[in-house]
Parts: sequence; structure tokens; C-alpha cells
Amino acid sequence: MEGFNAMSQVIGKVLYSAEEIARRVKELGATISQDYRAGAGRDPHRRPLLVVGLLKGALPFMADLIRAIDIPMEYDFMAVSSYRGRTSPGEVRILKDLDSPVGSRDLLIVEDIVDTGHTLDHILRRLKAREPASLRVCTLLDKPARRQLDVPVDYVGFTLKENLFVVGYGLDYAELYRNLPYIGVLKPEYVRR
Repeated sequence: MEGFNAMSQVIGKVLYSAEEIARRVKELGATISQDYRAGAGRDPHRRPLLVVGLLKGALPFMADLIRAIDIPMEYDFMAVSSYRGRTSPGEVRILKDLDSPVGSRDLLIVEDIVDTGHTLDHILRRLKAREPASLRVCTLLDKPARRQLDVPVDYVGFTLKENLFVVGYGLDYAELYRNLPYIGVLKPEYVRR
């Protein structure tokens, strides 16, 4: 526990506690299960839902979310890079693509945060070209104050109304603080732009 105490000194405020996150993830899992269960009746031969996590940030969220989804499903990952510096967006690059075929499947993209919309827009365009049966997005955090591209988000854990730099539960600053069990605001003096 000493390590978390040391890391928490860089946190100005806890926005969402581990308990709040767990409760919201359980609600999202129930809603997603209900929505896809209702759609499953269309074609009994359709392959199970494919949940696609965007690495690295979505990993903790996705791990908890898939345990809260109670319908048949498979999962896969994409690794995407979109940061030129520590906090400024750059060109979107695919570092790891899906191993699973996508055509005629229901896809659910799981993202840690939708910020400017550039990364998600790139991923959605790339996956739509593979002709999935459906394509939806679930994000832990939605940050509309920074949105530059209008991207569809079907399931939202929490909406950040302010433009805050947040870390924890998968979200990082220079690859640090992803392992915090909560989401907090990084103190400004620890952010180099």
C-alpha cells in the first residue's frame, strides 16, 4: 500500500473512487448485455459479440467490463498510438491490429477516454471498411470539452465536463499511474506539456 500512497501525492483530487467505477462498470455490463441479447434474435447463426479493447489504457476497464457482460462474447485488442509528446495528440498509428475476423460480426470498441475524437474516428473508419454487422463504442470517460471530431459513443461510464488531466484505472501520464485503482486529477505541477 506504500506505493499507492507515494503515487497518490501527485493526485490533486479523486474524481471517481474504485467503488464508483465498479458500480458503473457493472451497470454498463448489464445494459450492453441487454442490448446485444435483444439483437441476438435477428440471426441465431451470427457469431458472438466481439469486444475490442484499445491498448493500453482500456485494459483495466475492459477486464472488468467483460466480466460484467453476461452473453456469449469473444475479445481481441488493438494497440494504437496517437501521442506525439506527453499530452499533445499526433498522427494515429496502428501498432497491433485485430487477430479476429471482423466481417459480419457485432463489434463493441472499448476505449478508456474519448477526448479529441481523432483516435476513435481513425479506428471506426478502419473497422467499418471491414463490414461488421454492427459497430458500437463504449468508453469509460467522455471528454466532450476537447472534442474536435464528432464521433459516436454508445455507452459512457462518466462524462468529464471540465478539461482535466486525469490518470488512474488505465489512464496514464507518460506511462505512469495506470495502476491506480481510482481516477484522479493530476496536479498541474506534475504535467509537462
